[in-house]
Formats: sequence, structure tokens, C-alpha cells
Amino acid sequence: MFYLNTSVCGIQFKLKRKESIMNLEKQAETLNDLILINNDRVQGYQKAIDELQPEDYELRSVFQERVNQSGQFRNELVPEVSRTGEEIAEGTMVSGKIYRAWMEVKAFFSGNNRRAILENCEVGEDAALRAYEEALNCENLTQEQRLKVIRHRAEIQISRDHIKALRDALG
Repeated sequence: MFYLNTSVCGIQFKLKRKESIMNLEKQAETLNDLILINNDRVQGYQKAIDELQPEDYELRSVFQERVNQSGQFRNELVPEVSRTGEEIAEGTMVSGKIYRAWMEVKAFFSGNNRRAILENCEVGEDAALRAYEEALNCENLTQEQRLKVIRHRAEIQISRDHIKALRDALG
């Protein structure tokens, strides 16, 4: 009888361990999506910087701050993925590559004007906000991870609002 009880406990332990592994995989997947969206933000803002005219030095500074912010967010997310034992995502999302190609086409036809560049940046920030909202819907994040995601999302919202205000100021 004792052996049977041990065996039942062993099965329960294996089930809990499997659930824990699946939870860690889901955490890593969610956090890796955020790493990729931040990589997209870096590339998107770098692209925007490249499209600016020399007289747009103040926008260059704003966009460089966003590049730095995205790098910081990525650096905060990488250790969280490492703790799960999963690999850290590299590169960018396919949707980000498509979006940047669209930015190139739009910029070509709009003559790289400030308004078009800011509109593109606003669309990119909206995409980042959606990714962060999806992450917050993930029930597998730890409290610490969730707090980071909430903070990042709040900062991206501020960034998006600033970009929109700059665009709106152009009339």
C-alpha cells in the first residue's frame, strides 16, 4: 500500500512538473514576442532617423531616445527569458519587416516629410502597445515579469502620445 501511495504522488509530481515546464515555455514565448517587438522599434526608429532631413535635429533626438528605450526594455526582458531555460529571440517580427517595407514605400511617395514619418512612428507604437496588451493577457507571467510589462507598456503609451502630439502640432 505504501508503494501505491508513493507511485500516485510520483504521478502527481510528474504532472505538476509538466505543467511547470509548459508555464515556463509560455512565459518565454510571451517575453520573446516583446523582445522582438522592441527589436522592431529599434529598427523602425533607426529607419525614421535615416529618413529625417538635416533640419529635423529635434526629431532625431526624440527617435534616438526611443531606440535607447527599446534597447533598455530588451535588456530587461532577456534575463527573464534566460530564467525559463528557453532561447532568447533574435531578429525582428515578420510583421515588423513588412511594416518597415511599407514605411519605405510611403516615405518615397510622401517625400520623407515630418508628418508622414511621425504617422509611421505612431503606427509602430500602436503595434508595440498591442503586443504588450497581449502579453498582459498571458496568465503565465510571474508578478515580477508582469510589473515589468506594465511599466514598459506605460512608457510606450507615453512615447506614442508624444509622437502623436508632435504629429498633431504640424496641423
